[in-house]
Amino acid sequence: MPDLCRELGISTATFYKWRSKFGGMDASLMARMKDLEAENARLRKMYIEEKLKAEVVAEALAEKW
Repeated sequence: MPDLCRELGISTATFYKWRSKFGGMDASLMARMKDLEAENARLRKMYIEEKLKAEVVAEALAEKW
């Protein structure tokens, strides 16, 4: 295994971490997981943007009063 990792340019720790995360999955499950991670990232970004907008509005209202 160390030789293969060296060929690929990754550490053995990276390999074992990847294997523990994706070891039992087939290609369709890995694709689905990637899609869900991308959607999760998009939703987090949307949440942060909305939270910032709410904070700006709250600050504007606080200054008005």
